[in-house]
Amino acid sequence: MKNRLKTDIEQEVKLKEPVVEAPAPEVETEPVAKKSNKVGRAVTSVVSGRFLISESTLKYMPFFFFLAFLGMLYIANGYFAQSKDRELDTLNTQIKELNTQFQIAKAKLMYLSKESEVARATANMGLKESVIPPDKIVIDNKLAKK
Repeated sequence: MKNRLKTDIEQEVKLKEPVVEAPAPEVETEPVAKKSNKVGRAVTSVVSGRFLISESTLKYMPFFFFLAFLGMLYIANGYFAQSKDRELDTLNTQIKELNTQFQIAKAKLMYLSKESEVARATANMGLKESVIPPDKIVIDNKLAKK
């Protein structure tokens, strides 16, 4: 069952507007052949090297050389950055090693400068630790001026 309203509307539209059929466009196979022919000619000119002697190629040759120069600079910059990065890594490892050596030397110095260690090291020279505390010497400025 169809909707009556829909069928009525369709019939009215058909009555009001005459249907004009457009002529079907003709399919041409020739432009496709021309495109493939252009591509084929371009490929053969590149492979054979004929494109290098054409006027338009010679006109843009300085620009191509400029682009090639920029490309070489870009590659060289990459190599330079990699070498600097490797150098930075080696320097960082050297800094870590030297910092470790510094910490070890500092701890050793702190241990050797303790009073008991100094007394032990000087005992074989015949030096002994003083048992008597040092006296304070006081100078009176009034007597020193006269």
